[in-house]
Order: sequence, then structure tokens, then C-alpha cells
Amino acid sequence: MPGFIKPQLATLKTKAPAGEDWIHEIKYDGYRVQFHIDGDTRKAFTRNGHDWIKRFSVIAGAFDLPHQAIIDGEVVVVHEGRTNFSELQAELAGGCQDRLLFYAFDLLWLDGQDLRKTSQLARKELLKELFETHGVEPPALYSEHAEGDGQDLFEAAARLNFEGIVSKRVDAPYRSERTEAWWKVKTVQRERFPVVGFVKDPTGVAALYLGKKEGKELRYMGKVGTGWSRTTSAQIRKALDTVVSPKQTLTKPIKKPKATWVEPKFYAEVEYRDLTSEGLLRASSFKGLSKGTPGS
Repeated sequence: MPGFIKPQLATLKTKAPAGEDWIHEIKYDGYRVQFHIDGDTRKAFTRNGHDWIKRFSVIAGAFDLPHQAIIDGEVVVVHEGRTNFSELQAELAGGCQDRLLFYAFDLLWLDGQDLRKTSQLARKELLKELFETHGVEPPALYSEHAEGDGQDLFEAAARLNFEGIVSKRVDAPYRSERTEAWWKVKTVQRERFPVVGFVKDPTGVAALYLGKKEGKELRYMGKVGTGWSRTTSAQIRKALDTVVSPKQTLTKPIKKPKATWVEPKFYAEVEYRDLTSEGLLRASSFKGLSKGTPGS
């Protein structure tokens, strides 16, 4: 058996492909892991080649196989019906494995046979057969796929607040690099949040602190620190300097020693993937600044 195989990565696209040349899978929000099964010897390589078998030993135990196999997939925690990266991080930080699941989506090696030159669809069929023949059960699961119009699956994923989808060419081999044979299309949410503070940098802002109106309360929603150019950063700073406040306007104050607090007169339009378990924005990106109320 080979050692760690550098994983194949997907290229980010804005629209999913259609046609018989593609299959489509839900994009999981977790840790990419490659399990090496060789009798009683088990390894669990991360995307960067670190062996985390101690952290994922329970999942490895689900592969009671009389085979040599290298299986590619994603370790996740499912929270409220979808994979949640923050919950996964919390589980690992606590040294727990009870909630960990592994969605297997590729088979790279089987009993001395290197499958990387085999077509994508053939590899998945062999992987499914492996699961069914040997009764592999959770915490290891086979990642199902859909055929047809990827955009339909993407829109369904967006409605369910999933992270997105990955589309894969059915005839493509496995290549250890970012390729056009795998496309990823991400769902994002977009919303306007009142700016409640900012962190200065020499020419503008390094980050914006955001809130959200909930009835009479103004709740902290986290920060955004990307998405602007140097020119835009300076423009944001110029606008916010006009509404600087001597104290916070949040209903429940937070500790941010570097913050300059402002009256919530300006709204930042922000794209974000989802909310953390603490209710804060995750993977946020700034898209614009405007004055007024969210509905104006």
C-alpha cells in the first residue's frame, strides 16, 4: 500500500454543471480525512498528511474489512440536520468521538490495485459495493450522489442551508491537485447588519464589529475582516469616524480592547456561510456599507 496520497481538490465555480458527464454530491463542512485500512493497521490522514488515527479511532473501527483499502471522505458532526464545522471543532477539542461521522466518497486503493486511474463513477460503485458487502455502518457512511442537473441539487442544498455541492466528472481519474474534474459551488447567505464598532488600521479599518436588532435588543453577531480594498477601507473609516460613540450600544456589552465603538447608523452588507454554535457569523465577507435601516 502507498502512504499518504495528496487529496484531489475541487475548483470553485458559480454554477453547477448539467448533463450525463457529471454526478453531484452534497458538500460536507468538516475535516477531509483519508483512511488507510490494512488488517488491524489503521491510519487516518488529514488533508495535510498528519495521522489523526487516535482522534478518529472509532470511525476506523467501523471498517472491519478483510481488504486493504484507502478511502477518501469527510469527518463531520451533524447538528440540526446539517454538518456543522464549529460543532466538530468543539467535539475534537474535548477529545470526544461520540458525534463524529465519516462520509466516504472515494476509493483510491483496494487489495493491491491502485484505483486512481479508474473512472470516478467506477470508483464510487466499488466503494458502495464495499460498504454493502461488508455491512459497514455508522459512524462510517457511503456518500450518495445524484445525476442530472446539478443546479437543481444546488438549489435544494441552498434551501436546506447546506454548504453547497461538489460536482464530479464521471469519467475522470483521481488526481492529487485542484482540478476542473471536481467543481464546488457554495451556498452563501447575505444580510445587512448594523456596524457597532471597528478596529483601526493605519489607513482605514482592520475589522468591523456587527450587531443585529432583535426586538428592542441589539445583539452582537461577530465581526467581518475581509472583502474590502485599501481604498474602500479608507472610505469605511471616514464614514464611521462621523458616528463614534464613547460607549457600546450593544444590549449585552462585550470585551474588545481594540474596538472603537460607534452608533449603529451604518449597515454592512455581509455574505456569510452560516452561524457558529454561539450564534456568530462564520466565513463572513464584506460586500458594502450603507446608511439607514435594513429596510431602507
